Amino acid sequence: MRAFVLTRYGGPECTALADVPQPSPQAGEFLVRVRAAGLNPVDFKTRAGALKIIRNYPLPIVMGNELSGVVEALGPGTTRFAKGDPVFARVDKDVMGAFAEYAVVHEDHAARMPASLDFPSAAAVPLAALTALQALRDELHVSAGQRVFIPGGAGGVGTFAIQIARYLGALVATTASPRGEALVKRLGADVVIDYTRERFEDELSGYDCAVDLLGGDTLARLWSVLKPGGRVVSIAGMPEPVTARKDLKRGSGLAALFWVASLTTRLRARRHGASYRYLFMHPSGTDLAYLASLIDARKLEVVIDRVFPFAETKEAIAYLETGHAKGKVVLAIS
Repeated sequence: MRAFVLTRYGGPECTALADVPQPSPQAGEFLVRVRAAGLNPVDFKTRAGALKIIRNYPLPIVMGNELSGVVEALGPGTTRFAKGDPVFARVDKDVMGAFAEYAVVHEDHAARMPASLDFPSAAAVPLAALTALQALRDELHVSAGQRVFIPGGAGGVGTFAIQIARYLGALVATTASPRGEALVKRLGADVVIDYTRERFEDELSGYDCAVDLLGGDTLARLWSVLKPGGRVVSIAGMPEPVTARKDLKRGSGLAALFWVASLTTRLRARRHGASYRYLFMHPSGTDLAYLASLIDARKLEVVIDRVFPFAETKEAIAYLETGHAKGKVVLAIS
């Protein structure tokens, strides 16, 4: 089968479309004929080797973290799906494999596709929407009447986070360029800060929590936006000890390393009477089924920026890496 393979860590030259053996499903797994695959920043970060301390893959390896497709064959003991079922999934983090004509998925990581979506739109959902849902519902415990700040709301995770926060009853503020303003307002943002001419910390205050999607200077500046006791969940800052123990199921060594790496951020949070948490989302078929129900009920819109053909995977990753995509970038596999 054809697959997009990472041969060594580095730049785009370290990846290529290649012929590789078709995988076989093991107990609790099934084989998917992949129809589309979503792209995410974790893809180019993995290629560059930026995440080796967390997950150092044996190379070569097929890349890709989320997909949609049709069940082709079942592994031993797999009961939740049948051959021919249309599914979408966030694949196992330790295996990847979504950028290929066929992929193996554990049945606990998948759900039936929303009936209202085509394959490219369904492939855009799993990683970004699961991240938004788990950050807002499970970590921040957002509820009706709260005020949530989501900088960078026009990106892949941001477009889902705005809508999920609004569905949970929160008032939402975000940042966007003039090109993204109409989009984030359509998705439900109550307050939009034009980051090209305004500083959000001059406009916002008293927010209950924030979902940091950008890291860097944005994370360093957002503490003053929060009220005392405010909470931040980040997917772009520095991991902290809870990340190692809860998300990665690792021991004290990695937790200690993350303690040092996140010290500056945690001290800033403490000075503002706030708390800080870095989140690595986890695959969940149950959560995907919930998201599918929201999509089919028209409570959650999937925003696609561009769909690239499989042959242009390198170009698709390069486009995503520019940071200009509004919504998700997707590969049409077959």
